[in-house]
Amino acid sequence: MQTGPSRRVEISAPLWMLMSAVLFACMVITIRLASQTLHAFEVAFLRNLFGLLFALPLLWRAGSGLLRTDKLPLYFLRCVIGLLSMLCGFWAIAHLPLAQAVSISYSTPIFVTVGAVLVLGEVVRMRRWSAVAVGFIGVLIIVRPGSAAFSFDSVIALTAAIASASVAISIKILSRTEPADAIVLYTTLIWTPLSLLPAVFVWQWPSPLAWLWGAMAGLLGTAAHMCWTRALGAGEASALTPISFVQLPVVALLAWWLFGESVDRYTAIGAGIIFASTVYIAHREAVLTRKVARDIAARQD
Repeated sequence: MQTGPSRRVEISAPLWMLMSAVLFACMVITIRLASQTLHAFEVAFLRNLFGLLFALPLLWRAGSGLLRTDKLPLYFLRCVIGLLSMLCGFWAIAHLPLAQAVSISYSTPIFVTVGAVLVLGEVVRMRRWSAVAVGFIGVLIIVRPGSAAFSFDSVIALTAAIASASVAISIKILSRTEPADAIVLYTTLIWTPLSLLPAVFVWQWPSPLAWLWGAMAGLLGTAAHMCWTRALGAGEASALTPISFVQLPVVALLAWWLFGESVDRYTAIGAGIIFASTVYIAHREAVLTRKVARDIAARQD
C-alpha cells in the first residue's frame, strides 16, 4: 500500500481533473446565461477580461520574469487561432443544445492526432488511425449532415473543435520551453484586446446580471484551466482523460434543470463513440511516450 507523497500525488491528479471538469461545465452554463441578453462575441470579451483579472496573481507571485520569452510570434499565432476557437465555441453554446455543443467539443483530440502528424511529424500507426476514424463517425452521428437536424451552428461547433486542436498543437510546442503559468498569462493578456475587436461591432452595455455572468465565466474558466494544468502535471493524460468527460453529464443535468433541455439519442450515441475514441487515443499516446522514455534510458545506460 502506497503512503506519503506518492500516494498524495496519485489522489490529487484525478481530483484536480474532476474539479476542472466541473468548473468547465459551470462556465458553459454561465456563458449560456450571459448569451441570453448579449451577443456571443461580447460574452467572449467579458470572459477574457475577467479571466485576465483573475490570472494577474500569477504575475504577482512569479514576478516580471515570468513574461520573459522569445516566443512572442508563436504566442500571438496561438492566441489568434484560440480566439477563433473561443468565438465559435461561444456561438455554439449560445445556439445549440448544450449537451450537443459540449459533445462536439470533445472531438478535439481526434483533430490533435491529425495535426500532430501534419505539424509535429509524429508517427501514428494503424490502431490510432482506426480510433480517429471511429471518432469521426461519432461526430457525424451528432452533426448528421444531410438530415433535417443538420444546422450551421453544428458546423460552427465543429470549427471550434478543429481550431482548438490547432491550439493544442501550439501549446505542445510552447510547453517545450515555456512555463505553464506563462502560457496562461500570455494567453489572457493577448486574448483580451483581440476579443474586444469583434465585440465592438455587436456591443450593447451589459446589465448588472450580465456583468455578473461574464465575471463568473472568467473566474470559472481561469480556475478550471489552472486545475487542468495541475492535473496533467500530477498524472498521465491517458488516465485522466476519462475523468474530463464528467463535464458532459454535469452540463446535461444543469441544462435540463435550468433550460429544460434533454439529450437526444444521436447526441448520446455520438458522444459515447467520441469518448471511447479519445480515451483510446490518449492511452496509445501514453504507451508510446513510456516506450520512447525507456528507449532513451536504455541508450544512456
